[in-house]
Amino acid sequence: MRYGWLDEYCLSKKAAEKDFKVEWNATRYLIGGKMFLMQGGDKNKKAIATMKCEPTFGQLLREKYEHIIPGYYMNKEHWNSVYLEGDVSDDILKQMIDMSYELVLNSLSKKKIQEIMEGKSEEV
Repeated sequence: MRYGWLDEYCLSKKAAEKDFKVEWNATRYLIGGKMFLMQGGDKNKKAIATMKCEPTFGQLLREKYEHIIPGYYMNKEHWNSVYLEGDVSDDILKQMIDMSYELVLNSLSKKKIQEIMEGKSEEV
């Protein structure tokens, strides 16, 4: 995989968590229990990472880069997949990860966002 920094970068996000979804054979990166990035493979087992993007920005990226496609097995308007052996620059991929994290974070409740920003964790 070309983007060896991907795991560390995703986990460097405040309160980011990682799990592995066996039935999808995919690693997920979550904030507040919601996924902001999924790393797995397509039907041909080619490595991909799928992230949420603003629809207009995602469309622009898909038009510019052949290795960015509508979200694989996701909502095609809001999610985009990047082939990890492709030609997308590190900067663009990081921008996509940052956007996905922010979009998912901001979709959480105000209380949950406040807990994350203050570094509080839920007592179990």
